[in-house]
Order: sequence, then C-alpha cells, then structure tokens
Amino acid sequence: MPRKKPFSNKQKKKQLQVKRGKKRGETGSSHSSRNASLERGPGRDRQSDTSDSETTDIKRINQQPGTRDGRYDPNRFRLHFERESKEEVEKRKKIAMKKILKPVAEKELEMDINQIFPEEKGLDFPRRPLWNYDMRREELLRREEKSFMEYLDILQSKNPPGTLSHFEHNLETWRQLWRVLEMSDVILLIVDIRHPVLQLSPALYHYITVELKKHIILVLNKVDLSPAPLVLAWKHYLTKQFPHMQCVGFTSHPGQPYSTLLQKKRVRKKAGWNQVGGPFHIMRACQEITAGRVDLNSWEKKIQRDAVAVGTEGDRADDGSESVLMEYHSDVAMEMNSPTQELYKDGILTLGCIGFPNVGKSSVLNSLVGRKVVSVSRTPGHTKYFQTYYLTPTVKLCDCPGLVFPSQVDKQLQILAGIYPVSQLQEPYSSVGYLCERTDFVSVLKLKHPNYSPENPREPDTQDWTAWDVCEAWAEKRGYKTAMAARNDVYRAANSILRLAIDGRLCLCLRPPGYSQSKDEWESHPDLSEIIALQGRKEEEDVCGDREDDDGESSSELEEDNYRGDDEDAYGDDEDDTVKANKKGLTLNMFSVLGENECE
Repeated sequence: MPRKKPFSNKQKKKQLQVKRGKKRGETGSSHSSRNASLERGPGRDRQSDTSDSETTDIKRINQQPGTRDGRYDPNRFRLHFERESKEEVEKRKKIAMKKILKPVAEKELEMDINQIFPEEKGLDFPRRPLWNYDMRREELLRREEKSFMEYLDILQSKNPPGTLSHFEHNLETWRQLWRVLEMSDVILLIVDIRHPVLQLSPALYHYITVELKKHIILVLNKVDLSPAPLVLAWKHYLTKQFPHMQCVGFTSHPGQPYSTLLQKKRVRKKAGWNQVGGPFHIMRACQEITAGRVDLNSWEKKIQRDAVAVGTEGDRADDGSESVLMEYHSDVAMEMNSPTQELYKDGILTLGCIGFPNVGKSSVLNSLVGRKVVSVSRTPGHTKYFQTYYLTPTVKLCDCPGLVFPSQVDKQLQILAGIYPVSQLQEPYSSVGYLCERTDFVSVLKLKHPNYSPENPREPDTQDWTAWDVCEAWAEKRGYKTAMAARNDVYRAANSILRLAIDGRLCLCLRPPGYSQSKDEWESHPDLSEIIALQGRKEEEDVCGDREDDDGESSSELEEDNYRGDDEDAYGDDEDDTVKANKKGLTLNMFSVLGENECE
C-alpha cells in the first residue's frame, strides 16, 4: 500500500470549514473571498483560519468554539483589529516601568471632536457599493469586498502607520451596519456619556442625515456615571456641533446605591427594567420626528404600564405573560435588502440601535423592551449578529453589533473607554499610567508605594510613582500573586485597575471644550434639575453611605466575585455623584472602589 501523506491539523480545519460552508449553501468563492478581505500586510496571524499562503496583520479577538452542525459561525462577526508589533509593545512596557507619573491639568481633560476626527485625514467609514436586483449574490459580495479593500487603501494612504487608533477590519460587521441603516427609519446612536466624542463619527452623521435623509437620536447612556453639570454641558455641545440630531439622556441604573451593583450575578438579574431613566424621552423624540405618521400611543401606554409595575418584573419575565416577537434575517435577505425603502412602511417605526462596543446598546434595548431579550457583557464585541424585536405592534427595535470607526484618539484612552477587550491586552501598563495621570489614584485606591518601609517612612506626597509601581502596589493590596514564584502579579493588577475604570468604579470623564472656564455656569443652569431627576438622585441624599450588603460582605469582597465569573453588563453606579459631587464637578467615584464605610 502507498504510504499516506502527512495531513496537518491546519489542513483538517480548512477541510471542515469547506464542508460547513457547503452545508450553509455557500460557494467556495464566497468563503475564500470573505477571508481575502482580511489580507493586509506582511505579518502572519497565528489565530487565522485561512490557508497557509494567506498573510495578514489583523488580530482576531475573542475566539469562540464553532457549532457541530456548522450552520452558524460564532466567529464571523468578532472584532478584527490591527496587530501591534512586539517591538512597540515592549517599548511601551519599558516606558511604563520608568516614566514618572505627573498629574495633568484639568484643561487636558477637555476634548474637541475635531481632535478625534480631523477633516483633513479623511476618517470616513466604508460604504456599500451600488447594486441592483439583477446581480447575483456572489457578484454583490465581490463588489463589497473590493470596495472595502479600496477604502482601507485610501485610509492608510492619508494616515501614516501608527497614527490611527484601533478600528474594525471585519467586513462582515460593516455589512451588518449597512443593512441596519437601510432598514431603519430612525437611528438610535448610543454613546457613553463619559467620552461621547470618541464614539460619534461626523462622517456617519453626515451619511445618515444628508445621504439617507433619516433622523438620528443621540442617546447619552450611563448618565449616572457623570456629574449632572457635565452631562448638561455635553448635551449642549453635541447639539451645537450636530444641529440635525436630538440628544436624550439614558441610564439603566437610576438612583441605585452603588453596593447593589457590586452584588453577585444572581441578585443583579432581578433588577427592575421598569425603573430605568430615558425611555420616555426617546419616545417623545420619536413622536416629534414621525409627526403623527406612526401611531405611538401603544408605546406610551407601555411605558406608563411599566412605570407602575414596580416589583413585578421578575414574576412577569418568568411566566412569559408579555412575550416579545423576534425576527431573524437570513444572509440572503439581508444582502438583497431594498436600498430605497420607504419610511414607516405599514405604519411601523423601525429603530436601529448602533454604536461602538461596550456603550450599552443591548442594555438600552432591554430597558426599552422592559425585560431581558439580549444578553449583555462588559466584553466588547459581545453582540455578534443583529436581530429585530417588536416593542409594540407599531415599534420595532433592531440591535447591531458594535463597530469601531477610525479615529486619531490615543489607544490608551480607547482601552479605558472599553473599546478594546482588557483580557486581550499584551501591555496594559501604559493605559494604567494614562488613567493615573488624570485621577487621584493614590487616595482613591489607598495605595502604599512599593518602596515604603516602616524603618524609612516617607510622606506619600513625596513618592514618585510609575505605572508599574501602581500595579505592583495594587497587587500587594489585593493579594494578587503569581502561581510559581508567589511574586506580585502586576499584569492581573493592571487588568483589575482598567476594569475598575471601564465599569465606572474609577471614573474618568472627558469634558467638552471650555468646560473648565464655564463650570460655574453649568452648575447653576436651570436645566440641571432635569438631569438630576433622570439620574434618579435627590438633593438630600448623603454622599457617604453604607457599603455592606445584607450578608455583611464588603464591596471589596463582592468586587472580586464580579471579576472572576460575571459577564453581566454591570457598569458601576456613581453613588457619590450627588448634588455635592455635581457642584464640585467630580469625575471620580471616590469611595466606591474599596467599599469604605466612612467618608474621609
């Protein structure tokens, strides 16, 4: 018998993928062309599922195991970012170990949107090429891939290597955005109030309002994590920059004590969706836009009904008395969607929820529905494929996977905004340094310098800190040790600090231009009470509160439980952001990190 040829695992994997593609009805050209859209540069992607001859410098994030029957590929819409070189990673690591941290001025926290998206750099987003119903599916896919490759070439020709931040290189995810924009009547553009200018692309605004001639409602999510004067300042600034857009505030956790958000997963699941702040404002904005062309009375009645159903959310979700009608769209139906869809077809308002990863799109959708219909996670890129849900017989919601648009923001700030998964970072220390230079980290984290000793005490203010020192001190405080040598696990400590920032426990809020000079004006603005009411807070609330739950566990202990196995979307609620915090314009949840029982 002839000797068998060696057959590698990589070849076997490719063979299985071809079989799965045939079961899904895909041709060989479409599957290979999808991978071909990711061929950029000379670097080899170790996680790539393409052939040996293909090279790319794209890093695929959050690999998921495939299904046995091959009908659905869970990795089809995962995040694709440019891979950083080892030399660049090592360089930043050395800087983090040596660079002395110096506090930046308050004015450095002010961010103009023209700094993030300069017009001369051509920071556009890929558009869907023209097509007609006479085209075959394979021809349409090839056109889209060719257009996407040309877009990347033009973008990189105008921006030298290293000047652009992380942005999405997965064509499949951009295709989701194209379909959602085409089928939606009104776009809900959701941003995080802590850094809204990072997540609002002027090119997207121009495309929706001018080319598609559709309306945008900007949802400023997580307003409970920012001081009320700052929320108001951002709302006025964004309205002035984008006049054809309505701004509304939103929060899924209004007025809750911070300790409740640090409880375990089984407790947080029972949070009442009927107490969220913002659905009424979104409904009013839609009424102004539709101008009576869609009957939204059923939506208004639903909001009123949910508002009075306090305490019954858990029972109602379990018995299924209010089922939610969901629509699933096949690839062919999405690819051949009509480019000239009429608005409010059949008297139904379709709302498309779009935005960057980790801004809370799924949480907003769940809050509007009144129950959990979309799984949420703190991990960016959790939503893989869009689905539509009927909020009422005349209102339909559509959730789109998160998309990162090209910009010129610092990559460290991108990580603190939750755009890049912390668990995938090779070098988190520079991001920790970026955070510490803009927050009072020593008093908030209660750190002792690693060089501190009782025999040679020095004043804490005289110690020079580096990002590495901060991580080492936090590892010592939290007891993070390596498995073999029992040294301080600085990498785990750095990830822990970054998660505190992303979840709102160590909150870094950017500010609009000129905020420092006009802070007194915003603190006495007549519309401030409306923002405080939306946040669910009262003027008589005390800044200092009890930080222990019914079992006597401190927030510090519960925090560790959250990081070990909880994937629920639980960004921290800023309990210290009361009227006192609003007046001072604080950007830190000063006592929410360690769960102190006394205010200092």
